Amino acid sequence: MDGEPSDRVADSPPGQGAPFRSQLLKWVGSKQKVAPAIISHLPKDFGTYHEPFLGSAGVMAALAPERAMGSDLFAPLIEIFQTLVADPDRLKAWYAQRWARFEAGDRVEMYESVKAAYNAAPNGADFLFLCRACYGGVVRFRKKDGYMSTPVGAHDPIHPDRFAKRVDLWHARLKGATFDRLDYREAMARAKAGDIVYCDPPYAHSQSILYGAQAFDLAELFAAVEECRRRGVRVALSLDGTKKSGGVTCAVDAPQGLFEREVFVDLGRSMLKRFQMGGRTLEAEGVHDRLLLTY
Repeated sequence: MDGEPSDRVADSPPGQGAPFRSQLLKWVGSKQKVAPAIISHLPKDFGTYHEPFLGSAGVMAALAPERAMGSDLFAPLIEIFQTLVADPDRLKAWYAQRWARFEAGDRVEMYESVKAAYNAAPNGADFLFLCRACYGGVVRFRKKDGYMSTPVGAHDPIHPDRFAKRVDLWHARLKGATFDRLDYREAMARAKAGDIVYCDPPYAHSQSILYGAQAFDLAELFAAVEECRRRGVRVALSLDGTKKSGGVTCAVDAPQGLFEREVFVDLGRSMLKRFQMGGRTLEAEGVHDRLLLTY
């Protein structure tokens, strides 16, 4: 087994928000487990849902909005979600073909061949398999050249039949979404009055080497939020809240008056810290995100 939630666990139908446990991608920092808490603070009446730091799309899939626009600068990720919506059978085939080769031969050799192909020409098909087969489910990139460096994991990657069921679930939930490779500022600029934007930027203190994390300047992000607010676009922003990391509590101050209120969402223990510390449990590494709301 791959250590993930069983597909036998009931998921709510599209449009009901929760529970939705089936993961499409393994992704550090995914908000899918806490999506119900986040969704409970989103407005019920909105035009289009926008997510400019797409990541695993866990909140979007749990919400299953009628109209959505997801975006990121990481091209392989966008290729995966565009294929999910336009040609889910192709997405299934990408995974099944690589899984079959992985199971039939030397696993390390096969994994390294997929990793080499990805590093030579980054693409969604190879990245899809790598993120599900890599060690700890944590994809890491070298800062200097973007080289994907994570070795193969000891776990059994999800079987293609189970993965195909997840593709079908996700396709149904995201059938009203479009996905584009855009800088977050461009993505937020296209939101219109009455829309909702949910921003989940990478953690400034821990995620700069993960998944080709989209770089951002916090002051510029706050400026983009202010522009949205002036246009009548509501914004919800997940931001570093409190995390004891090496004895340092992470906290970010937002401009006075930009947000109407804030709530804290319990994210549990830090997945990245467990990975870095060889799986040991660190009681001091609990993470609470601040959810800042402009409404």
